Amino acid sequence: MRYFIYLFFILLLSGCSHGFLSKQVRPDDLTFPPLVFSFPDVAQQQLSNGMKLYLKEDHELPLVELTILVEGGSIHDPLDKTGLSEFFAKTLSTGGTEKFTPSELEAKLEAMAAILTVSSSSYGYEIDLSLNRQDLESGIEILADLLRRPRFDTARMELVRTRMLESIRRKNDDPGSIARRLLSGAVYPDHPFGTDATLNMVASFTRDDLLKLHRHYFLPQNIWLAISGDVQQTELVSLLDKNLADWQSSETTIQELPSLPPPAPGRILLVDKDIPQTTVLMGHAGISKDNPDTFALQVANYILGGGGFNSRMMREVRSDRGLAYSVYSYFQVGRQLPGLFIVGSETKSQSTVEVVTLLQQLIQQIRAEPVSSAELDLAKKSLINSFVFAFSDSHSVVSRKVRLDYYNYPKDYLETYRQKIAAVTIADVQRVARQYLQPDNLQIVLVGDSRQYADKIRTLGFPIENIDLQLTQ
Repeated sequence: MRYFIYLFFILLLSGCSHGFLSKQVRPDDLTFPPLVFSFPDVAQQQLSNGMKLYLKEDHELPLVELTILVEGGSIHDPLDKTGLSEFFAKTLSTGGTEKFTPSELEAKLEAMAAILTVSSSSYGYEIDLSLNRQDLESGIEILADLLRRPRFDTARMELVRTRMLESIRRKNDDPGSIARRLLSGAVYPDHPFGTDATLNMVASFTRDDLLKLHRHYFLPQNIWLAISGDVQQTELVSLLDKNLADWQSSETTIQELPSLPPPAPGRILLVDKDIPQTTVLMGHAGISKDNPDTFALQVANYILGGGGFNSRMMREVRSDRGLAYSVYSYFQVGRQLPGLFIVGSETKSQSTVEVVTLLQQLIQQIRAEPVSSAELDLAKKSLINSFVFAFSDSHSVVSRKVRLDYYNYPKDYLETYRQKIAAVTIADVQRVARQYLQPDNLQIVLVGDSRQYADKIRTLGFPIENIDLQLTQ
């Protein structure tokens, strides 16, 4: 009996398998409906004192995330006080408030299982707080106290100073860090973008410097709030008004951005370090967000070196020749001033000149020859399809929205992004490559055992400058 049952199931499965297999479709023949994406709604409101509130309610979990952006940033640090904004942010996060000593504040945050961080950037300061829904009122009280009445505890200030000084003493340990620092300095000499804090600068920072910076920038009209999570708008506004409504805006001097230096002719910065491979970093000034060619440049850069294994640089340098594990290019699209165009790689010392030559040739090629339609289509589809992954959770949605407004992007930037990428043509790619890729102005930084390639590097035709790391402290 069991034999007949077994035979019956075998026949049944055989029939199903035949029918199933006959209906299978090849993966490349599959069709899908077009991707439809609309940016989620974010509630916006200006508070009575001038602060800007952006809220995305999400009641799935009892959590709330808050990001506060404050206008200012290291772009405004005097050159002889480079690093002050970083010093300020680190001391603000650890130095307590008028209401809480540093230890008391840390204990209170720990009891709530809350995470508080403060950071600085070129164009502002950022405070992030993540906490449980039940601790929201306490969290906003802490943030209000931190925004309005930071303590800048002297003991914590000295701890921050000690750590920054040690970081400067060790800044020549990592080849990548050396290369990035020297490239920025070569492209932006005597400018905040290209100046690094020194031991003497950090040693000179005072508590009065921090108080002065706080008074100048931490004003209600300079503050943008991005909040997401398990909170309703009416409740949130009530809590904010309770703690911040009496903090009124006041006049502040608008500081002009320092102008960029003119482009420097290409050169090679040679840094000798006894290591078995060379860090290669090259670049020049790029573009800002206001440039109408930003979208075409994103496509061009994807094809050149920004598309991972789909890029020409990765294919030529790694896949076809095995000269490097990683090779890449990208534009740092400046929020206000033009950022850098960067090409980077690491290779064994003996192949340094070969890699640099290949990278230069690939830059020249995309300027001189039209890209293929297959490359163009792949780049555009990849950029368009990856766009939705920038909004993986509620806080990424609201923080992206507030940053776009903070940096004065066009109101329809997100809604039109995919259409503008899709509209890029082969002619656009070649045009922007010719206009914005400047092989004659490349600042080329090589960090490694220069004895292995010092003679060959002269064949590249650029002036060579030897950098003594001991003089960069």
